[in-house]
Amino acid sequence: MLGDAASKAFFHTLAQSAFLQRIASRYGMASPRSFARRFIAGETADEAIAAARAIQAQGLLLTLDYLGESVATLAEADAATREYLRIIDVIVASGIERNVSLKLTQLGLDVDKATCVDNLRRILEPAQRHGFFVRIDMENSPYTEVTLDIFETMWQQQYRNVGVVLQSCLRRSEADTRRMIALGARVRLVKGAYKEPKAVAFQQKDEVDAAYVREMKLLLDSGNYPAIATHDPAILDTTVAYAAERGIANDRFEFQMLYGIRRDLQSSLASRGYRLRLYVPFGRQWFPYFMRRLGERPANVAFVLKSLVREG
Repeated sequence: MLGDAASKAFFHTLAQSAFLQRIASRYGMASPRSFARRFIAGETADEAIAAARAIQAQGLLLTLDYLGESVATLAEADAATREYLRIIDVIVASGIERNVSLKLTQLGLDVDKATCVDNLRRILEPAQRHGFFVRIDMENSPYTEVTLDIFETMWQQQYRNVGVVLQSCLRRSEADTRRMIALGARVRLVKGAYKEPKAVAFQQKDEVDAAYVREMKLLLDSGNYPAIATHDPAILDTTVAYAAERGIANDRFEFQMLYGIRRDLQSSLASRGYRLRLYVPFGRQWFPYFMRRLGERPANVAFVLKSLVREG
């Protein structure tokens, strides 16, 4: 069995394969029973809205994420921005919860930082007007500082309908947690799905978990409505116990999980009265996200292999 770091590295390599991406694009979403649909709500906004309605019918919260990252031209960044503006209009018309997530490299961060900031502002302005919350996803470690800098710029410009993500695998994240708490920002805490070098990231699961618990406690004690995003049963139990011990009410934080993963845990938390939000990804650029999900948990690989056998 591959270790956590080795598994991430293996699937990171596979995610770069143009051949695998072509095969996945052809078969991954071809039918309602295709293997990628366990983790991806669909390729269109209409499919995502349908999935969102089903989630809300279960009494759960949601955030929609139009998949895409690392665009190479300003034209691609503009197209992604315009699509997010269209998605905002579609969500408003649909009546579903107004909550979206996005990546800065999708808005052109690798091409031109100033344009990326302008594109983000183009999204935040109508989002704020229509009562949306926008979460800036965290990408791999070379983007950590610039992502937080851009987030803080938006915060200083009074965009308070925006939050950010921190990854406990990174050695710097405890300091970043305190930094965001001091700002009053809303944080989603995750373990981290990217292959990272030893110099900047913990490589062993127990180290990542210990950091996660430390940062979770900081956020529950002093954070602004933190999102505890994990599928780890032990950490979920630790969070529940800590909140009870400290007298922290259920409405002061929420749990978050990924669409299609650990539905048993989703049902359990919801049935116990905890707020649970599902991260609902959709769009044609789903392959890198999908490969990160496979790298996180061996059971996900088994599910895909069974699906391929069934479809074959």
